[in-house]
Amino acid sequence: MLANAYQVLSQVIGWTYFTAWSVSFYPQVILNWRRKSVEGLSIDFATLNTLGHLSYAIYNFNFYFNPTVRREYRNRHQGHENSVQPNDVAFAVHAFLISSFTLAQTFWYPRGRNQQLSYYNTYLLTVVFAALLVNLVMLSSGQTLFIDLLYNLSSFKLYVSFAKYVPQAWLNYKRKSTVGWSIENILLDFTGGSLSLIQLFLDASTSNDWASITGNPAKLGLSLLSIIFDLLFMTQHFILYKGHTDEKLRVVDIEGAANEHAPLLRRATQ
Repeated sequence: MLANAYQVLSQVIGWTYFTAWSVSFYPQVILNWRRKSVEGLSIDFATLNTLGHLSYAIYNFNFYFNPTVRREYRNRHQGHENSVQPNDVAFAVHAFLISSFTLAQTFWYPRGRNQQLSYYNTYLLTVVFAALLVNLVMLSSGQTLFIDLLYNLSSFKLYVSFAKYVPQAWLNYKRKSTVGWSIENILLDFTGGSLSLIQLFLDASTSNDWASITGNPAKLGLSLLSIIFDLLFMTQHFILYKGHTDEKLRVVDIEGAANEHAPLLRRATQ
């Protein structure tokens, strides 16, 4: 009876996190549509986000539906089932579809002249695809298991999540402001990450299998990254830079633009 109640609670939490995280994707899509332009949207972000969510969708889909992967997981975890839930699969697939649509907008709406995938991420994706091919060859020759390939894909997804949070945190720090940046998205992201982590621990407690937490590194890592960076963003927005208005920011931006024309060595010695 109690176990059934926990399962129902887990599903409620899971579909609530699905809703919170999913809704956070739409403001950018709507903004692009209203402006009929993607100028200002990072092509690196749009590309990496799509490929990261594709990796996460493949990971969750196979952990939930693929009998081979489920068997390999049971063999490694004393017969326990993995902790991937239907809402995890639904979120990952939806995230891939909506991020793909956002990426498609960068092709049919006008963009800036220099707005393109950076050389760094071009090289990075080349390395990732090469590593994926090596993994596929090893899988076909029996040198590795399908579950290990999926864990590697989840690592790429976690890298993408880390890489998309850091520049925003650094930009807020440099500007000493969060003006022009939506705190609502962060609140939704924090809600989704927190509920995802709660569901992971609740499911581990219900099944008495605490190893299932680390057995699902993608969900664990994604939840923790969201919570940690969102707490940082909320600290910046509500505490550190709370009184920084548009007018103050314009003064800082003007001073910063003027400094760009000053000699580098002279600026360093002032």
